[in-house]
This record gives sequence, structure tokens and C-alpha cells, in this order.
Amino acid sequence: METLAMHISNGIINGPVAGVFAALALAALTFCVLRGRRDLDDRLAPMAGLVAAFIFAVQMLNFPILTAGVSGHLLGGALAALLVGPWVGALCVAVVLVVQALVFGDGGVAMLGLNITNMALLGTAAAYLLIAGLLRVLPRTPLGLSVTAFVSALVSVVVASQGFVFEYWLGGTTDLGGNLGGLAGTMAGVHLLIGVGEGLITATTVATVAKVRPDLVYALRALKPAAPAPVPAVGGVR
Repeated sequence: METLAMHISNGIINGPVAGVFAALALAALTFCVLRGRRDLDDRLAPMAGLVAAFIFAVQMLNFPILTAGVSGHLLGGALAALLVGPWVGALCVAVVLVVQALVFGDGGVAMLGLNITNMALLGTAAAYLLIAGLLRVLPRTPLGLSVTAFVSALVSVVVASQGFVFEYWLGGTTDLGGNLGGLAGTMAGVHLLIGVGEGLITATTVATVAKVRPDLVYALRALKPAAPAPVPAVGGVR
């Protein structure tokens, strides 16, 4: 079961598929750099550094999952998207993954494009789409922000895990047991549990930041609440 951890090790996916996703990840990160430059200012730049450092530190702490031999850690996509936005957030997670692969051997270097695609790109994108939708319907209170953070973090982890299933379908080289549907179900189940832990960490962190400095929460600044419905005219008077 340890081969089902989110970080993909060398040899699990074949070279051609890994190469294609490396190119896709590089192109996507280049686009994130171009879009993220519009958001960077004196407030967001230091926040991005703090977010990357926090994700790096928390990812070093694993927590056990009910299934024997499996542990989880914060992926960080939802946390980064909430605090520094989707473009800079994806870059923060990608930087953490690069350092982990090159310095600590966490995830194969040859699989770096796959890991970045799943955790930095898919995870962050799924989280931000949910954040954008939830913050338009939920009250912008500590409870509403906490629910948004928890749900977006949980879902982003499961989405990232299914990215691996798709990549394994394209070029898996290691027998992980069972058919593709069974693999998808196992990955979703395990990472649903991991997502609960991630959701709690993300909700606690973001709620704490919002309580002290709400101006540092990108999602609260950038996402406008839904406009109230227009009041219909009565008796021809507007």
C-alpha cells in the first residue's frame, strides 16, 4: 500500500508518459508565473514565501491512516489557493515538491512532472474552483471560511489522487494489484481519509490567519460575494 502514497516514485509510470507530463507541468507553471506576476505585490510576495515554508514543514509530518502501512500529510493546494491565490499557490506547492525530490528523495526526480501535475496543478485548481463557488454562497464568517477550507482541501486531495490513477492507466509499469476501477476506489478511499486531516489543518490555519489579518487571505480579497438579486418593480415604481 505504500506505493499508493501521493508522491510517485521512479519506475511506477513509464518514461514516455512521465516525459509528457513533465512538459505539461512546465508549460502550466510558466503560465502560472505569467499570471501570478499580476497578483504579486508587497503583501502577497512575502506571504507566498511563508506559505511555501509552512507547506514544506507540515508535509514533513505524517499522520497514520486507518489502513495499515499508509500515512498522510498535507498537500497544501487548498491552503495555498486560499492564502495566495491559484497561480502563486500552484507555484508554492511546486517549489516544495522540487525541493523534496532533489534534497530528500521524496518522490522520484523522473516523476517530478507527474507529482507537480497532481499536487500543485490539479489539487490547487480543484480547490480554487470549489473556493470560488462556496464563498459566493456561504457567509463570509469564520465558520463559513472554515467550511470552505475544509471541503476544498478534502476534495482537492481526492482529485489529486485520481490524477495518479489516470497516469497509471496511461503508463503504469508496476503491478499495484486489482483492476483500474479497484485502484481508483482504493486511492479515493485512502485519500478521503487523508483529506479529512488536510481539511482540518487547512481550516484551522486559514481561520486563524483570517481572524488576525483577514487582508492576508487572498480568497477574501479577490472573490467578490454574489450580488443581491434586484428588487422587482412594484406598481410601476422603481
